Amino acid sequence: MTKAIVIGDGPSGLSAALFLAKNGIDTTVFGLNKSNVHYALLHNYLGIPEMDGSDFAAIARSQVTRFGAVIVASLVTNIATAPGGFTVFTDDGQEHEVDFVIIAEGKAMKLAVALDLERTETGVVVDRHGRTAVSGLYVVGRATNRTRSQTIISAGEGAAAALDILSVVHGKDFCDFNERPKAG
Repeated sequence: MTKAIVIGDGPSGLSAALFLAKNGIDTTVFGLNKSNVHYALLHNYLGIPEMDGSDFAAIARSQVTRFGAVIVASLVTNIATAPGGFTVFTDDGQEHEVDFVIIAEGKAMKLAVALDLERTETGVVVDRHGRTAVSGLYVVGRATNRTRSQTIISAGEGAAAALDILSVVHGKDFCDFNERPKAG
């Protein structure tokens, strides 16, 4: 089974985890529920007239776990390339072998810096799907453009990275679209 790790449990990380888990990818999210979304009052998120950021985070975490992703309250300390993917090291001494990694660590970019990913003064260089120059490694959210941080943009970046991974896994463009049940 394809495995993915998402590092960070803010809007971009949880969005990525939702799309991956919902579509059969074994997904683990590492985060401490301390995203900056907790400081937000959302007025500009399409479809949500107004919502407290902490309420948004709680709903998102519940939604992600309902689809099968696991959220672990540990910090990722290092990422190394491994045959066919990556080894992710956590502060509790664990090592996790995975096929894909999505870094959604926020503006600090500690892991992106440690991995020596290409950066500009505003963030990590990625394509529109969050892909870095390292195959299977994605960076999404605030780390990609620290000057234009918005919850809805971050969530969209997480979704784009997840859909790209699903396209790689399926060997063709993948679209996550569910139809409403037909009326009886």
